[in-house]
Formats: sequence, structure tokens, C-alpha cells
Amino acid sequence: MRKAICLLALSLFAATTSGQVVYHIPIEGTIDLGLPPFIERVVELAATEQPAVIILDIDTFGGRIDGATRIKDAIMSATVPTVAFINRRAISAGALIALSCEQIYMTKGATIGAATAVDLEGKKASEKVISYMREEMSATAEARNRPREIAEAMVDEELQVPFIITKGDTLFLDDVEGSREGKLITLTTEKAVRLGIADSSYDSLAELLVGLGLADAEVITFTPNWSERLVRFLTDPIVSSLLMTIGFLGLIFEVKSPGFGVGGIIGTVALALFFGTSFIAQLATFTEVLIFVGGLTLLIVEVVAIPGFGLAGIGGIGLMLWGMYKMLLGEYPTPDQVERAFVGLNIGILGAIIGGILLLRALVTSKFFRKHVPMTSEDYSIAVGLDSLVGQIGVTLTACMPSGKAEVGGRQVNITTQGEYLNKGASVEIISVAGNTALVRPAPPAKKE
Repeated sequence: MRKAICLLALSLFAATTSGQVVYHIPIEGTIDLGLPPFIERVVELAATEQPAVIILDIDTFGGRIDGATRIKDAIMSATVPTVAFINRRAISAGALIALSCEQIYMTKGATIGAATAVDLEGKKASEKVISYMREEMSATAEARNRPREIAEAMVDEELQVPFIITKGDTLFLDDVEGSREGKLITLTTEKAVRLGIADSSYDSLAELLVGLGLADAEVITFTPNWSERLVRFLTDPIVSSLLMTIGFLGLIFEVKSPGFGVGGIIGTVALALFFGTSFIAQLATFTEVLIFVGGLTLLIVEVVAIPGFGLAGIGGIGLMLWGMYKMLLGEYPTPDQVERAFVGLNIGILGAIIGGILLLRALVTSKFFRKHVPMTSEDYSIAVGLDSLVGQIGVTLTACMPSGKAEVGGRQVNITTQGEYLNKGASVEIISVAGNTALVRPAPPAKKE
């Protein structure tokens, strides 16, 4: 009866809709954090254009829970009828997306269910994640007048569902795999229809349109635009890790060099892409940003105000990496996502360091770089214009143990001794330069001013 009423309502709506337009959204492959902005865009467009129906063509083994939850929220808020067409499978997070639609139709031989959170090795997620997913599935099924007990048992194998009451009948689930404790429920097309999870079965999209009374409707198939594809690419854990480590190394290079140059530009662009896509995908929160900014502040203090490189610098780097790692996880990470984020972070750091070394070696031997950047001849380190200070006498501005700062020729210079401890105010002679640091020794008595 409910199926007939819904089909009648969809048919009447389609008949009164100008032009009879159908929005078709394929959902294939892994559900990641780049997919929700795409779905949200189409739903917002539908609110303005008012097509007859939105059909989500689903064939997925699942993916990120937080991504599926955003898609569910977008579908639940749609102002036009929504239909899930399970074209082969809606597993895990895909089942949540399907349940959020007003109508569910499946091809023959399709499946829906197995929505518990596991990693690539099949290990079950924490109770926090399982509880969250179980209640999401239950609330979504209940909102669409579908058996919430079935939806819950798709997530939690500890639940037992001996029977349900649907369509006015009591149905016993003895023949349904997963209805007993210790088993997850996954339903075939026939069983999903019989238990009220799905409404009917159609072999193709064309047959479904006929069943909805929209055989002559114009079908508009949507695909992600270039910006949404870019977000999906940049939010990949490995790509995100490369962006953040390139940005991190670029900023360190810039802090250690005078002015604002290539390192600062590359670092700023990389971090802007990392943070921008993290905010679009709703990975970054104020907490993660605060952790990162705190680490960056410690690092700047270490480089600018404290001689040498010690606890503040190490702590700053640690906080920055921790904040970035948190951004890769999302709100409810599964064990698989934790593992991918950790691996991605390490690959990103290692790749950025190796790539930076190789790039620097190739760069410093180029004619353009050697023409515009002063270099030392021995080790190709950036001399930043300090070569002219070799042999000059200066006065230490800080105690040197062995690193510190000195004023030489009216300039403030980073210095390091040959192992000696020097008090503040001691006279020193610059004997060589490496990068932006000068090697000094106590000034000979004859040269003291």
C-alpha cells in the first residue's frame, strides 16, 4: 500500500512538473570527503529548478562515515522526491545513503547492508564509532518509515532480530543471514523488498523511470566538476600529507633566509591548499587549527628568539604535525582511516624531505639560481650576503653555548663558536660563513677594539 501511494505521488508530481526533468547522480567507488560537496551542489540546484525526482544510482562498498553522513543530511533536506537505485550494491556507508532516500529500488542480485565500521584487515572499529553508526542508521530508517531493527543489525552483530512488524504483518527472520546474534545483516534484493527495506526491483534505470511514470522525462546526469574533483584529489591522505610537509619545509626554509622568496611562496601555497580543502571537506576544526598555530608559534620563537634549536623547536614541529594529522582523520575515523592517515603522514614527510634534497641539489647547480642567489663555493649552502663579514670583529648579543647572536658591521647575525662558551658582550671574529650562520672565534687581543 505504501509503495502504491508513493508511486502515485511521484507520478502526479512528475505530471505536474514542467518539462519532466530527472536528476541522475551516480555514486560509485569509495565514498570520500570530496563527494559530499558534489551531492550538496546538486541538491541545492534541485531546490531552485525543482526536477521531478533525484535518483541516486548507487554501486559502492562504502567509505568514510563522516562523508556518508554529510550526504545523508543533504538528501534528507532535499525539497524534491529522492530515490535510491541500488545498481548492484550499497554496502556500509552506501547503505546509510540509500536509507536516507524516500524510495529504494534494487536491481536483481543486488545487496544492501554490512554497515559496521572495519579496517582493511576486517578488524572492528571502536564502540564509539559503532554506536554512532548504529544510531545514524536507526534514525535514518525510522525517519523514512523503514524497519529500524534491520538497520541497526546491519551495523552491530551483537543485536538479534528474531522478527519485525512491517506492512501490518509479523515477519520472522529465521531465514535471513545475520538475524541472529554474532552476524551482520546483509539483504539481497528479494529479502530487502520482503522486509520493507526496499520498495521494489527494476533491472535498469530505464525500467525504473517507466515505473515512476517518467519514461519520457529528460534525464540529466551530473558528474563532479573540476573543483570538486580537485578537492577529492587534494583530500587524499597521501596528497594532503605531501602538501602539509612541503608547506612546513618551505616555511622553515623561509624563516632561515632573509626577506620573502621562493620558499615562502611555495610553503604558503601548499598550506593554503591543505587548509582550504580541509575546511571545504569539513576535516579541519578550530581545535586542529589552534594546535597547528601553537606549534608554528613555538617554531618561530625557537628560530628567531632562542639560540640554537632545542625543546621549543622540537615541540613546535610536533604540535604542527599532530594538528595536521588530526585534520586527516575527520570526526569519526574508522581504523582503516587512522591507518591511512598515519601512513600518508609518514609518506608525505619522507617524500617531501627526499624531494626537497633532490630539488635543492638540482637547483643550486643551475645557472639561474647561482646568478641570483649568493652561494658558498664549498658546500653550495646559501650565503645570504654574509661572505663580506669574514674577518670582521663583532660583539655577542647573547651568550653562546655554542650558538647565539652577534652584531657585526651593524648587522645582527646568527653565530656559532668552535665549541667555546662565550658570555654576552664578548668580542668575536668571523672566520667563515655557512648559509645564514657565521662561524666565530674569540677575537685575538691585538684585534680587540
